[in-house]
Amino acid sequence: MNTLKLLKAVVFGSVFGFLLQKGGVADFHILLGALLLEDFTVVKIMLSAVVVGIVGVVFLKRAGLVELSIKPLRPARNIVGGLIFGAGFALSAYCPGTGAAAAGQLNADAFYMIAGMIAGSYLYALVSGQVKAADAREPPKKRLVGDSGLREIGPALAIASLLAIVTLVLSK
Repeated sequence: MNTLKLLKAVVFGSVFGFLLQKGGVADFHILLGALLLEDFTVVKIMLSAVVVGIVGVVFLKRAGLVELSIKPLRPARNIVGGLIFGAGFALSAYCPGTGAAAAGQLNADAFYMIAGMIAGSYLYALVSGQVKAADAREPPKKRLVGDSGLREIGPALAIASLLAIVTLVLSK
């Protein structure tokens, strides 16, 4: 990796972590409130990030600054991965980003989550060969927007608008 890319990653990662911390999502009690559906701070921050991401990626693609690749659909892997991620989130009240932000503000419990995340990554590395071998057949690559003939910008902005409205409703 070249030095400029590494420097950009450090700068953007630091800004992201700072914003997570300032948004309150490095606080165990706010994350627990999100899991209990009592505090929507995390949901509002995530929805805001998704809206910015959707609009940003569409315009970057239209400007020719990024090229997107279609990933194959693997529902079983997505479901199992989501369940494992959800279990880790439920047990620790941290996801990787919020855990790193909490570690940055020296929350002791976040270091346990990070240790568990590293152990889980190591265990996955041990079995990843078998997982890939079990799914040797390449599933089809489908895009809802591209396959339907719709231009990307309309549906993307419609979804972004809907998510922005949900964020505003949750803010009341």
